[in-house]
Amino acid sequence: MKVIGVIPARYGSTRLEAKVLIKMAGKPMIWHVWNRAKQSKLLNDVIIACDDERVRKAAVEFGANAVLTSKDHTSGSDRIAEVVNPLDVDIVVNIQGDEPLIHPSMIDDLVRLLLDDKECVMGTVIKPLTDEAQLADPNIVKAIIDKNKYAIYFSRSTIPYNRNKIPIGEIGYYKHLGIYGYRKEFLFTFKNLPKSRLEKAEQLEQLRALEAGYKIKTVETKFDTISVDVQEDVVRVEEFLKSQRLS
Repeated sequence: MKVIGVIPARYGSTRLEAKVLIKMAGKPMIWHVWNRAKQSKLLNDVIIACDDERVRKAAVEFGANAVLTSKDHTSGSDRIAEVVNPLDVDIVVNIQGDEPLIHPSMIDDLVRLLLDDKECVMGTVIKPLTDEAQLADPNIVKAIIDKNKYAIYFSRSTIPYNRNKIPIGEIGYYKHLGIYGYRKEFLFTFKNLPKSRLEKAEQLEQLRALEAGYKIKTVETKFDTISVDVQEDVVRVEEFLKSQRLS
């Protein structure tokens, strides 16, 4: 099976302009994402899907396979679909362009999930969540799963609600990390689904698949990421990168 990773890299951002090109430890953020994705053992190729020539040029300069896509796409999935449509691939991994600390093992674990489970059409990554501040943070997406590791729901709210004040570690809270794997044919099925009411309410694209009756299987990781949305996130990432260089 041929497996590729695609990094949708949008120049515009309402909260942090041109964030994929912001320098972190001397390199643009998109380089950090690409460099970590290239360390995956199971991806046959990594493509950066750009919406702006400035991003494409920067990506080409550091050696990436970069493709210029339409500016009209409203989601990363649409941008990825444009890139993979003419390609002979079986599994596509959507690697967010604002996740500079993504760990290569997350990608490989997700790919392995789809390789091993032929019934799985879409997968994603979760991490146990024990920090009460993160549980209450609407910017941290939470997931609840069933006994077979399929997602039941994703929310910006704290789910499940801990009515009886059970110790957090006994409940099974999970943070959702925004990396997805799809079989190519399902990517187009997903892309063509109408935007759902739950998706509109939570502003979470993956709820479109659940509400339409499709299953999303999860794989657990011990690693965490920092999604870059505001300048404070840039500082946190740089502090982490600095600590890694010194360790």
